[in-house]
Amino acid sequence: MNEIKQDLKKLSASQLTELCLRLARFKKENKELLTYLLFEADDLPAYIGNIKKQIDEDFSEMNTTNIYFAKKTLRKILRISNKYIRYTGSKEAEAEILMHYLTNLKGLKISWKKSTALTNLYQAQLKKIKAAIEGMHEDLQYDYQRSLDRLVDF
Repeated sequence: MNEIKQDLKKLSASQLTELCLRLARFKKENKELLTYLLFEADDLPAYIGNIKKQIDEDFSEMNTTNIYFAKKTLRKILRISNKYIRYTGSKEAEAEILMHYLTNLKGLKISWKKSTALTNLYQAQLKKIKAAIEGMHEDLQYDYQRSLDRLVDF
């Protein structure tokens, strides 16, 4: 990684632009990350709000007639949410998005608590949120910890 960093420093601005455009051409995730960095990184609260809206839409369209289909959809929503969290690299964004996901999961009309896989998924996300909160500034930790405590009592 350090070697790549040193070589990138040697390139001109036009060469760097060319490299970025070439990277964006090949993978959808590269393009999404580049879009985030260029257009959305300066307004993190709006970006988080958009992700929350997307999560709400995905939960509202979920097939809850069968636990199997619900599990597949829940995993898909979580996978997409984690991808957006990786783009931000922010502990606050991670905690907020995952708490929103778990709040929606708690509100589902299916009996997900009877499913071991979904209960384990819920617990794993609680651990991720707790780890994210521990990495935050002390002032923020208190507010997020209170929200997390509401999710733990399920």
